[in-house]
Amino acid sequence: MWRVKSLDAILATAEKKSLHRSLGPLQLTLLGIGAVIGTGIFVLTAAAAQKAGPGMMISFIIAGSVCAVAALCYSELASMVPVAGSAYTYSYAVMGELVAWLVGWALILEYALGASAVAVGWSGHIIGLLDSLGVHLPHALTVGPKVVLGSFLEGGEAGGIVNLPAVIITILVTGLLVYGTKESATVNAVLVAIKVTALTLFIVLTIGMVGGHMDHFTPFTPRGWGNPLSSAGTGVLGAAASIFFAYVGFDAVSTAAEETRNPQRNVPIGLIGSLLICTLFYLLAAGSAIGAYGAQPLAGPNGMPYDAGSPDMAAACTALGAHTPLVCSKEALAYVLREVGHPFFGNLVALAATIALPSVVLLMMYGQTRIFFVMARDGLLPKGLSAVHPKFKTPWVITLVTGVVVALFAAFLPVGQLADYSNSGTLFAFAAVSAGVMILRFTDPNRVRPFRTPLVFVVAPASIIGCIVLFMSLDGKSKGLFAVWTILGLIFYFLYGFWRSNVRLGIENDEPLTEGPGGIAD
Repeated sequence: MWRVKSLDAILATAEKKSLHRSLGPLQLTLLGIGAVIGTGIFVLTAAAAQKAGPGMMISFIIAGSVCAVAALCYSELASMVPVAGSAYTYSYAVMGELVAWLVGWALILEYALGASAVAVGWSGHIIGLLDSLGVHLPHALTVGPKVVLGSFLEGGEAGGIVNLPAVIITILVTGLLVYGTKESATVNAVLVAIKVTALTLFIVLTIGMVGGHMDHFTPFTPRGWGNPLSSAGTGVLGAAASIFFAYVGFDAVSTAAEETRNPQRNVPIGLIGSLLICTLFYLLAAGSAIGAYGAQPLAGPNGMPYDAGSPDMAAACTALGAHTPLVCSKEALAYVLREVGHPFFGNLVALAATIALPSVVLLMMYGQTRIFFVMARDGLLPKGLSAVHPKFKTPWVITLVTGVVVALFAAFLPVGQLADYSNSGTLFAFAAVSAGVMILRFTDPNRVRPFRTPLVFVVAPASIIGCIVLFMSLDGKSKGLFAVWTILGLIFYFLYGFWRSNVRLGIENDEPLTEGPGGIAD
């Protein structure tokens, strides 16, 4: 289980059974922006405000800083190993098969649950837009059922059956991904332009109101800074742990390395460029929303703020009727514009979000299918999943499987905890990548590194520490679910992947390995 697949073997395998290289630096940057912008601003702003109030601006900076140092580590490995698989592939080459499996298994939480969460967020926008036009969908077909499952899952609404809009958008995105990567990236470029335009419009209309409403920023941290050792998941650090979900799409760029022209140069450009652009937009939009309308947490009769996304908070928001606080909105930016006297532009932003949010679903499903593709190619999952479509040149089998999984999550599970659940797996993967960069500097110092992480023994530990702090700042449900998910992954690995692994069977490049003096394991 500590078997290592050499970097040379990984590159050779990818070259023999590779995906079509069609993406350039601009498309990669747009892929990153498409995966990042949308989730945090259009979906998670209200939840972050409930956890931290105006202090969520610091939360954006904390989460963005952790992602920045992680991105520098990703860039070095992605430029050295420009193949599909992202953190899973890097871990396989550096820390061995067991760690690689755990990373790949954790990335299911990032991509599959993340895609489901955004699909449900998109559903909220399309429902709100239709309501404004006088078209009201049956309540039972717009939300999942109320669920209370031990200490891990709580949410949903009474009377809900299935979130039909979320299922529909998942089906459409799955079809697009099967059709072709380049075509998907072209559509994504259009959607990114729409999102950026909508956010720019929102900032232009609201940033001028900040100076006249500085009282909206007081108290700045109504729920404190948070305690990583508690299970509350609140305060500035708790919000940062949730907001982290809004940034993680940048690593979808590295999963596209095998389909990128000149990846040694273009992957780092796409990673770092998209992250910087998105961070700027996040801070401007969040600050404008707070200044224009306010973002204080909603408290109960006892004076204690509700848990974000809880059934109690949903009931309290419903009881308030019209003109509710920002924390109650499912379409925060559009809601702010309507409430401050710009209803037309509010509806326009809502329409833009409705059109553009599917790009985030697309990029997260894209990342998930490429992770599965490489795990199947390595024998840790059934080989049939790595089949490439003869016409479209895409991994169509695993794309369909991923689409079904994401649709099921989106149809029946509540969105309240999905982002935090997703983050738990992502933080583990990011920490593994950061450790891998340092290990490779010792084990393979002479390998060509088109991009070198600057001050690697400062940057990489900072990334690891940041990931640990944010993981510990998640609520107890998310940390508990990650532990259970990891145990399930270990069971599956030792029942299947351990025995079917290409490296264990002596298969490399689809041919038997030549055993050296130290054996195949070496």
